[in-house]
Formats: sequence, C-alpha cells, structure tokens
Amino acid sequence: MSEQATTSLDRPTAVRLAADRLEQALLEGTATAPVRGVLGRTDIAAAYQVQEILTSRRLAAGQRIVGRKIGLTSPAVQTQLGVDQPDFGVLFDSMVVADGGVVDTSTLIQPKAEAEVAFVLGADLDGDADSITLDRVMAAVDVAVAAIEIVDSRNADWDITITDTVADNASSAMYVLGTERIALSEFRPVDVTMTLAKNGDLVSAGNGEACLGDPLNALLWLARTVAAYGAPLRAGEVVLSGALGPMVPVGPGAEVVAELSTLGRVSVSFA
Repeated sequence: MSEQATTSLDRPTAVRLAADRLEQALLEGTATAPVRGVLGRTDIAAAYQVQEILTSRRLAAGQRIVGRKIGLTSPAVQTQLGVDQPDFGVLFDSMVVADGGVVDTSTLIQPKAEAEVAFVLGADLDGDADSITLDRVMAAVDVAVAAIEIVDSRNADWDITITDTVADNASSAMYVLGTERIALSEFRPVDVTMTLAKNGDLVSAGNGEACLGDPLNALLWLARTVAAYGAPLRAGEVVLSGALGPMVPVGPGAEVVAELSTLGRVSVSFA
C-alpha cells in the first residue's frame, strides 16, 4: 500500500487498520510495513489516535500506566523527519527493567538503547495548558534519575516518519532507572554530561543541551501537550525526557552502561 493510500480510506478505518497492524507486530515480535502506508506522512492527530487505541487495549489487558516518554528531542532528528516538535508515548508497568537487570531480546524486534534524564513527579501537572509554567513544572519534580531507554520499532528496518513513530507509542519498549535520586535543588539538568558504553566501549556521548536545549524544556512541552489532550501528568509518574546522545543498536550478549554526571550510573544487559 502506498504512502498516499490514506486518501482512499476514511480516517477511522485507517486508524483501526494501523492499530491492528502494530498490535499484531508487537504480539508476534515481527515488524510490519511502516503504517504511514495507511495513515500518510503528515496526519499526526490520526497517529495519536492509533496510540490511544493501543493504550486502551493494553489497559484492558491489565497493564498500568506509570509515566510517559518524550521522543524527537534532538533538532537533527526533527529535521530528518520533517517536524518541528517532539512526540510522546506512554510508559506501562510491564516496561520496567531493574537497574543491572537482563532483558530477553526474543521479546524485542530491533532494539536500540539511549541514555537520558528521567524525572519522577511529586505533584500533578493538570489544569489548563497555559497555566503550566516552567516554575510549576520544576516544583512538581520530586527527583531526577539516570535512565536508559530501550527503544524498538514495530515498523520494519526503523523506516519511520513522524506518523510511524507516534502511532507506535513513540517507538518505546522498556526502560531502566538508576538507584540514585537527586533533587533539582542539587543540580541543573542542562549541565548533565553523559557517556554510554557497550561491552566496555564508548558508543555514545552527549549532554543536557542535546535534549531541546534542556531536559526541563522537554518536560514543560510534555506537561502542556498532554494536558491539552486531556491526559495530564500525575504525581508518582516517571517521565523519560529524551536522549542526551545518539541511540545505539543492542542485541544478545550486550551490556550497556550509562554514566550521567551528578545522577550516577545505570546499566542493563541483553540475553
């Protein structure tokens, strides 16, 4: 089906078809053709409708929402996909991996790892989107934590546009949080530096400025955006704020260790 095939489908039909394909890919552990073939390249609203359907199905299956993730925080990646904004996905309790834990790669399709700053919220960020200021966002953060996000695309060969990744829950799969918990009063997220090693070799590096200029900018964008969608951030939720450096492919036998200044170390292995 061509990338313009959505012109011959009404939006509800295209959304249902894309959701069914992505769910089947997730269940079978086999990638599907990019869903822009039914959604088109630019209908971001339809892609979020797909994400909402898939979220509802996971909730109905007994999973629980524990937070959100922010993607496309790098200007270079935004340029690559032809967009001027980040995207977001949902974190479920089934996606949590313990620090130092082992991931069974047979449950994944084409995984990659990236390091980032995670925020754990101590207060709700609800109400009108315009009422959510940077000061309010900072006051809502309980602690910050070093994190590794394991991303995975159900779209074949990571061949994605903005609609492909948004529909696919922002290409999320699993995440790992470090053990150190640091208050915002003790550091500035923009000043964080990061190194990521795979099997002892340095494979990625970056800093807080790589994430929308400051991970707090990403958190502010998310809080306003999801509040406008009617699904505000809540106390206790985890927010993965976006990669601080390039993501790297991972597979069986890989051990990934991220070191974030102030926030400490976090690691995960793949079996």
